[in-house]
Amino acid sequence: MINRRFFCQLMGSAALAGGASIVIPSISHAQSQSSLERIKASGKLRIGAVADGAPYYQKNLRDGSWRGFNIDISKALADELGLELEILETTWGNSVLDLQSNKIDVFFGLNPTPQRMAIIDFSGPVFNNSFTFITNNDVTAKSWEDFNSPDMKISVDAGSSHDAAVTRLLPEANIARLKTASDATAALQSKRADAQCLVLIIAMTVLAKNPSLGKLVIPTPTEFTTSHAGFRREDDKSWAEFVDAWITKQRENGFIHDAIVKNMELVGVSEKDFPADTQL
Repeated sequence: MINRRFFCQLMGSAALAGGASIVIPSISHAQSQSSLERIKASGKLRIGAVADGAPYYQKNLRDGSWRGFNIDISKALADELGLELEILETTWGNSVLDLQSNKIDVFFGLNPTPQRMAIIDFSGPVFNNSFTFITNNDVTAKSWEDFNSPDMKISVDAGSSHDAAVTRLLPEANIARLKTASDATAALQSKRADAQCLVLIIAMTVLAKNPSLGKLVIPTPTEFTTSHAGFRREDDKSWAEFVDAWITKQRENGFIHDAIVKNMELVGVSEKDFPADTQL
């Protein structure tokens, strides 16, 4: 710290040296930047993307280009800021680590679990994803109450949002908690389960690949999970607040809805395939 006495001593020394000027260091400009200003100044918006995550993300292995609705959303955000989009290939599991280690500025496609909320920050919902069932064709259940029976065998991927939903809503059902969603689908296909719980986007993708698997049921009343953008936790929230407000605007003007519907074509789903009154 430069106190008054030391400052006067410096000025006196300068006078004796023939009036040489004194430069007192100033606070670094970078330290005074907000998180939003820092990202703008970098010239790039850094995101993570999952190569085999269609319709969220999809990498073309021939030319390295990317598609998917989270890519379209990220490009629109970069354009809004006048930034170049820089894509880091990652996995769903590593995306939080990439945020924490400052490899990326934002990651679209995260559900704010309590574990994640303890270490990173989140936007509000980017879109809603209703819980659904793919059922065997002879299943007549239509409501959560119908599925909540000891005679109903439900397969889920253990520890997922699907698992959390059936645990909360179907305490009487016979739940098979399997290692992966693919394992849960195999249980349904082999008739070891009557239904598999999945969110709508994934359920429609699975059925598009294998229409003979069964039928899609959105149980009433509709229950949703949500998809969010994740951010590195910082004291300055200007970046997260900017993106959150931008997302709200894009939801209201229909851009996010249209980006999702368009990119479902990557997995063989067209707009006419969406159930009536789908809420995204």
